[in-house]
This record gives sequence, structure tokens and C-alpha cells, in this order.
Amino acid sequence: MGSIYSVGQVNTYIKNMFTQDFMLNRISVRGEVSNCKYHTSGHLYFSLKDASGSLACVMFAGQRKGLAFSMKNGDRVVVSGSVSVYERDGKYQLYAREICLEGAGILYEKFLALKEELEEMGMFAQEYKQLIPRYIRRLGVVTAPTGAAIQDIRNISYRRNPYIEIILYPALVQGEGAKESIVKGIRALEQLGVDVMIVGRGGGSMEDLWAFNEEEVARAIFQCSVPVISAVGHETDVTIADFVADLRAPTPSAAAELAVYDVQALLQQMEDYQKHLQISMNHRLMLIRERLNYYKTRIGYLSPEHQIREKRMYLLQTEEKLQGLMNQRLEHERHRLGIYIERLKGLSPLDKLNQGFSYVENEQHQAVTRVGQVHEGELLCIQVSDGKIYSRVERKETGADRWQRK
Repeated sequence: MGSIYSVGQVNTYIKNMFTQDFMLNRISVRGEVSNCKYHTSGHLYFSLKDASGSLACVMFAGQRKGLAFSMKNGDRVVVSGSVSVYERDGKYQLYAREICLEGAGILYEKFLALKEELEEMGMFAQEYKQLIPRYIRRLGVVTAPTGAAIQDIRNISYRRNPYIEIILYPALVQGEGAKESIVKGIRALEQLGVDVMIVGRGGGSMEDLWAFNEEEVARAIFQCSVPVISAVGHETDVTIADFVADLRAPTPSAAAELAVYDVQALLQQMEDYQKHLQISMNHRLMLIRERLNYYKTRIGYLSPEHQIREKRMYLLQTEEKLQGLMNQRLEHERHRLGIYIERLKGLSPLDKLNQGFSYVENEQHQAVTRVGQVHEGELLCIQVSDGKIYSRVERKETGADRWQRK
């Protein structure tokens, strides 16, 4: 029995055989698309079939730039890539790098070659892109005079701004002499001094749109001093003019919306600004009035006249307060004096005399308060309330003598 190999070894061996085959590494296959599925990861899975068989294909998300249209079942395409083996399932499949519609393969190759050349020259670089002015008065359009594109541009532009001036250069956009006509239109509108230029046309096949993939048109757009908006075909159509232009619009209608500012929106914005400015001014004026009133009050308070008035009022209040304190103190002292007077009245000899009492002195002017101080025949001076009485002692008697007699 010969050597025994694992499944993985066999699959790896076969994959190496595919890898070493030069033709399978760079191959283009023609067929009809079936089982087309766009995965959420960005990968594209489909099959190519013809009358004799079917071939599984995959285009990874990183290679999707090689697909310039929206592919669907039934499309006849030419797929360029490499054939290799998926080792896990043991199946071979075509790994696509570029996909183009059948019949447009040669044109598509020319498109990719020119795109790569111009990109290397820097004509697609963002730093060369001009800004689209927000408000314009003159809009230049290079397109066919009878196509739907100019009608869409006019309708939308006048709806957004009735005062806009649209200058049309009636160019050939398809067939013999189209590229020369487009280049002349770009240069003519540049000489007229339009504010923004729209260069484009309606949708069509790759052959119909080829004039916008010509190098002469790309260079005219790149060298134009006026900002250029490209509007070629439908949203899925991509041309060289889209990469060179300052801004790409998916359709001519979208180009008009990008180029012409909506006047109603502008008027509404101006009204909003006016309201906001009015509110801000009113608020500012209110703050200034409050500040002026504050300064007015402060200046009035610090003025000499006010200070004199304040000091005068202070002096009057102080005088009234002092007068009140003085009256209060006098009243208090009068009350105290009345108390002392009443007290002195109780101690005053005159008051006692007025009550019927008398003051008796002997000849030595000593107050007589006891019987033993006087002798019979002695002269006494008796002082009463209205004068003095002199009398001589005839007899004296003590309290004990009175009780004995009783």
C-alpha cells in the first residue's frame, strides 16, 4: 500500500499547484452572474455560468474598488482575478479583483489605466480641491441643451433661488467631438466669470459617458479657476471627471442643490438671526439701563449736595437723640431729687416744728432733750415754727414722778 495523506495535505498540494500556475494567477473569465449576494461584511459572493458550467467567485471588501457598478443576477460580466483553492472545503473558486460589464472591458481597462496615471500625477489630491461658494449669483452649466439634466438643474435652481442667473453652454456630451465641446464649454464659462460650474449629463452606458473619462476633459476641469461640480449619470456611475472635479454630485439634480443655496432657508435663517439679535439687544439694553441706574444712584449718593443733606439729617437726628437723652436724664434726676427732698423733709426740724413740735435750748445753747439738763429758775429758749419763746423753769417733773403721783 502506498503513502497515505491527510485531507489537508491533499488540499494544500492542490492549492500549491494552482498557485504555481501563471495563467490561473492572472485570468479573466466571461460569464453570466448568478447567486449574487452582498454580505454584511462587505464581501461579494456570486457565480459565473455559461452553457457548459458554473464557477464560484468571491470579491473581498478590500477589492470592491474594482467594481464600478451595482452588479446583479443576469449581468454578463468579465471578471479578472486569480483561481485558487479554499482549503477548508477543498473547493476552488475565482478571487475577483476587477469586474466590468461584458463589452465594456476594453473601455474599463482604459478607464483604470487613466485613473491610475492621473492619480499618480496628483490631480485627485484633496489639497487642489476648491471650496464651493455658499452664495452664488451666476451658475455655469456645461451639458446638452435638450437633455433632462439641464431641465432638472433649472427647475431645482430656480426653485431654490429665483434670482439666480444660469448660463448654459450647449455642449456635445456623447459621440464624436464630445470631449472637445466639453473642454470649450469649461473654458468659455471660465472666461465669463461664473461663480460655480456644473459639468455633466444624464445617465447612460459606459460608452455614452466616455467623453467624461477623456484626459483632455480631466485636465480642463483640473486647470479651471472656477469651482467645478461634476454631475455625470446616475449615483452608481463613476467617471474620471468625478475624481478631478472639486465636488462630485450623484446626479444633476443633486448638483443644483449643492451649487445653489436655498433662499427661503436663508431668509428664515436671517429672520432667526434678527430675532436672536433683537433679544440679545433688549437684554443688553436692560443690563445697561440697570447699570446706569446703579451709577446714577451711586453718583447721587456720593454728590456733595447729598452728602451735606445726609450730614444735616445726621446732625438733626443726633440733636434730637441728644435732646431726648438730656430730657430723659433730667427727668431721672428730677425723680431722684424728689426722692431726696421727701427724705430730707422727714429729717428737717422746720417740718417737725410745723407739725407742732418745738426745739428747746438752755442758756448754754444746748438742746434740751432730758429733764436732768435743766434746773428750776433756769431760762430756756423754745423755738417754734414762727419764732422763739423765752421761759423760765418753775418746776420740772420726770416720767417716774408722774407715775408716782398717779
